[in-house]
Amino acid sequence: MSQRSNLRLFVLGALMVSLVLTLLGRLFYLQVLTGEEYKVAAVNNTVREVVEPAVRGLILDQAGRPLVSNRTSLVITVDKLELERAPEGADAVIERLGGILDIPAEGIADRLKPCGTEGAKPPPVCWNGSPYQPVPIAQDVDPQIALSIMEQGQRYPGVDARLDAIREYPAPFDVNAAHLLGYLGPVTETQLEEQGPTTAFDRLRRTDVVGRSGLEAYYDEEIRGKPGVTTLAVDTAGRVTGTLEEFAPEPGDYLVSSLDAHLQSVVEEQLVAAVQRAQRQGYPGDSGAAVVVDVKTGRILAMASYPTYDPSIWVGGVTQKQFDKLMESGSLASNATQGLFAPGSTYKVISTIAAGKEGFNLNGSYDCPSRVKLGTQVFRNYESAAYGDISLARALEVSCNTVFYGIADKMWERAGGDDAGREAADPIAEAARQLGLGEATGIDLPVESVGRIASRDFKAENWELKRDTWCKNAVEGYPETRKTDPELADYFTALDQENCADGFRWREGDALNASIGQGDTAVTPLQMAMVYSAIANGGTLYEPRMVKAIMSADGEVVKEIPPIVANEITGSRAKQSIRFLQRTLPGVTTDGSGRSPFAGFPLNQIPVASKTGSAQVTGDKVSTSWFASYAPADDPQYAVVMMVTQGGTGSKTSGPSVRKIYEALFGVKGSDVDPRRSVLVDGKPSRDLPVIRDDGTPVIPLGKDSGLPEARETITARGDEGGG
Repeated sequence: MSQRSNLRLFVLGALMVSLVLTLLGRLFYLQVLTGEEYKVAAVNNTVREVVEPAVRGLILDQAGRPLVSNRTSLVITVDKLELERAPEGADAVIERLGGILDIPAEGIADRLKPCGTEGAKPPPVCWNGSPYQPVPIAQDVDPQIALSIMEQGQRYPGVDARLDAIREYPAPFDVNAAHLLGYLGPVTETQLEEQGPTTAFDRLRRTDVVGRSGLEAYYDEEIRGKPGVTTLAVDTAGRVTGTLEEFAPEPGDYLVSSLDAHLQSVVEEQLVAAVQRAQRQGYPGDSGAAVVVDVKTGRILAMASYPTYDPSIWVGGVTQKQFDKLMESGSLASNATQGLFAPGSTYKVISTIAAGKEGFNLNGSYDCPSRVKLGTQVFRNYESAAYGDISLARALEVSCNTVFYGIADKMWERAGGDDAGREAADPIAEAARQLGLGEATGIDLPVESVGRIASRDFKAENWELKRDTWCKNAVEGYPETRKTDPELADYFTALDQENCADGFRWREGDALNASIGQGDTAVTPLQMAMVYSAIANGGTLYEPRMVKAIMSADGEVVKEIPPIVANEITGSRAKQSIRFLQRTLPGVTTDGSGRSPFAGFPLNQIPVASKTGSAQVTGDKVSTSWFASYAPADDPQYAVVMMVTQGGTGSKTSGPSVRKIYEALFGVKGSDVDPRRSVLVDGKPSRDLPVIRDDGTPVIPLGKDSGLPEARETITARGDEGGG
């Protein structure tokens, strides 16, 4: 045999050995290394789940009144597998069903198509669930129509009727609370992808609805419950051969909120009244917010935002037209927690605390001219005239800007003036941070704005962010603007040249504006309510809370949520400043800018500490009306803050509505005070939890205190029917 033949045989043998080894390796990989994976896949091909959603837990106010509950809805469903076996064909049955339900047959067909298949419309129209699960195609069906369908089963194969729980808003006292309660929507792909290790009972599925805003979203896991899961054995032809496991659904827990429905309705009504009051004065009065806080716990008793919307609009799905209208009106975002506004003179309490900490004489005399001039810039009083030499207390009462300009100017000079670096002292900004501004309050709602504090830090950060643009504009000189308005282009160019070079510097004008809550400062009404709550209680800054407890559907306490302290204002000078404010702010209501709206109010029995604000805004917009307060000033219980954008002065626009809220809280009628007239049950915030009956319905106040129709029916989280 030739050498070439031997070489050929050797190569052929080596190739065969290599192939055998490859096949053996692949066999080992398939049978040993990934055998379990294929086994699971095989099992999954023969097992299917049918899911029954749990009844969602109720949301109650502090007295036990349902703010969000469930009602029964008669729902028509279609079993797709049985429908496909109909002797006359599925299309004929769908056409007949559409006729009796008075809905288009095409709509039913669209609802039955699995999501992702050819021709399927996007969720929530298409069916995102198991093919072995009945598909709901109509809700709130007339019982006579449902009975007719059931009696003619041979004409409607695969069609059935069932009772489902649908979210409902009982609206005691016609309360709205849309931004607080939130709404439900289909689970998102992101939520499905982000969920960690789960079981069959707590896993989110594409057919689920979840909380999308408000308390519904923040506490979604607690009130969602756990679905019932039936595991079916299925053969290769898709036929069900048996039931492997069956677990009943577990109802969601109840949320006991700190809100009081009666008070909430008063606050909502008075916020609208303040907006309308602004409009009667000739101002736009386009939006607003109001907050009521228990100063001893930080719990939110009421919180409203204007404009708002009907929360029931989301039940059953919102149309694109409805959604566009909500977006256009600005109704979806809460002004109380997400809106950012210059606080104006309500911010002077922070400047006062900073002044005390810096050693300024809180009982000294200060000059109050009508204006001060820095270079070419003039800083004027807004709410007051020139008062000459006055005390700091009087400066707060009459809201004299120029007194606070003078104090801020001295602080700025002490810190190094124009030559000071970013690390130089910034007392007013530091006091604002201690009182929680510039960061989230921590409220148990899914979204809130952090706001910003006018400060050296913010000025430097803003410069780093914008200097490239400023420098570019300084070089180019606004060519488009120059074509029509050369003077304006020159002004913009000079401004950007200065900003480009040293826009990071904390200028004297910055310091003066910051002292009266103007300039770059922006806060949420909730933040200011917590500031005044901290002043009222002596220096404890709480995290605001909307929920005080979580209870099971059978009345057991799952979790109590205690007050949470965010910060304690410490230091003798800071404490002195707070005591000074506690002594001074009642004078704003008796002898200062807050006097007018409280004329005739029994201040001798219920003294009210307050501060007005009329925050100026850029452009040709009208100032923002603010009224921040707490009462009783000698034993604080509640802080009430209200604001109206483009509303004019705090005293004329927001103040009268704040008074009405205090009248409701304390049972005031004229000059008479009777706690029995208070909108709060027993005249004070409830420290106890509601009682839940055995059937899952809460025990709530009767008669005028319930705020609900006597015959209202509801489904509890346990699925029972009972009086709400």
